[in-house]
Amino acid sequence: MDGTESSAGQPGPAERSHRSSVSSVGARADLVVYLADDTMVPLAVENLPALSAHELHRTIREVLQLPDIAVDAFALWLVSPLLEVQLKPKHQPYKLGRQWPELLLRFTDAPDEDVAMDEPSLQFRRNVFFPKWRELQIRDEEVLRLLYEEAKGNVLSARYPCDIEDCEALGALVCRVQLGPYQPGQPAACTLREKLDSFLPAHLCKRGHGLFAALRGRGTKAGTGEQGLLNAYRGVKEVVGGDSEHEHPLSTHYRAYLFKCHELPFYGCAFFHGEIDKPAQSFLHRGGRKPVTLAISLEGVHVIDSREKHVLLGLRFQELSWDHTSLEEEEPVLWLEFDGESEGMPVNKLLKIYSKQAELMSGLIEYCIELNQAVEPATLQDSGSGPTSVPGSLPPPTQRPKLRRQGSVVCSRIQHLSTIDYVDNGKEIKRVKPKRTTSFFSRQLSMSQGSYSVVQPTDSLEQG
Repeated sequence: MDGTESSAGQPGPAERSHRSSVSSVGARADLVVYLADDTMVPLAVENLPALSAHELHRTIREVLQLPDIAVDAFALWLVSPLLEVQLKPKHQPYKLGRQWPELLLRFTDAPDEDVAMDEPSLQFRRNVFFPKWRELQIRDEEVLRLLYEEAKGNVLSARYPCDIEDCEALGALVCRVQLGPYQPGQPAACTLREKLDSFLPAHLCKRGHGLFAALRGRGTKAGTGEQGLLNAYRGVKEVVGGDSEHEHPLSTHYRAYLFKCHELPFYGCAFFHGEIDKPAQSFLHRGGRKPVTLAISLEGVHVIDSREKHVLLGLRFQELSWDHTSLEEEEPVLWLEFDGESEGMPVNKLLKIYSKQAELMSGLIEYCIELNQAVEPATLQDSGSGPTSVPGSLPPPTQRPKLRRQGSVVCSRIQHLSTIDYVDNGKEIKRVKPKRTTSFFSRQLSMSQGSYSVVQPTDSLEQG
């Protein structure tokens, strides 16, 4: 397996079921492929050991009767509680499954007993390299439903960190899909309370217990998330006429959900596991390490606090330089370099991410940049038609907004990072020019060719 198109990472809680995809192997093998909503697609295939992901992908599309857009929209993944890998068309899923223990030893820190017990399942999921603008052009209801189910699972499991306002808006669309249009006078509050974890992430579903809950009436009053969900559900609008009059009503709400998810910078990303240094609390006490999730897509890289479920750092590709190191005597490291400030002075900042998946992350960043450069001319030609409108209950603005709420979970928290500021001769902070003109690394996306002057370190990346 190589790291240019494959992507690996930590699965979300909803995917941590221990299940197998192969029940028998012979001239004709029984195979199970899982969809995003955990639906099983049983298949009987010939010559499974030699079957490629491309051939299996075609078989699944035929069974599900999916249109041609599904060729690009979905990919086959091998997924387990310890690792997930998007397969290339040329990969042979059965052979990779047999090599799974080797992949775990190479790309995870799992103990030997967990490696011995782990077994991957074959899943049909969104392709990391499928651009969001093409997703909004989809009209097939089943394709939209599969994308919606996967996005919903990532929101509910908090793999996609969301502000409470966005959780309520997304949860309201799930209510519309599962419960139908809001009907005034119906006991909607009771229905939502009973199934609250089907609409909101778990941390918004917690209710008080004990004496204080009893004094408040033992939870008879809806909680903040519950009441906000009910209000948002009331506000979901139905589409009457227009371009979507021949479209199934659910398709409109599926697309509205996806469009709302597109506001999240890590939608459609591949996720990886790593650790970063915590800021030192004092001169004598080091801060230790913080577990993080790395989210990488066609648009950039985001570092997410795995425990607090908020973004620590978000960078577009033109805002960063990167490299990875994997020395035998040291842990593999992915280095991210970006512009910042130190005491009011512009500096280069280095973030050190410890991860056995550093090689995979570096390869994925490089491949995403190559894809963007390849499709950029075609995108510029198509941009004259303006932004794609999404009919439905959430009419889009003229341009996809960036979430900039104060304290939003999707805003960077650079002050929470322990970075290495670029120094000259280990003494003084070196001023840098804007737009990544100075860098330790030659691997970067240049907005204008030849504008970068790469700075070579004299000793090591941690100099000074």
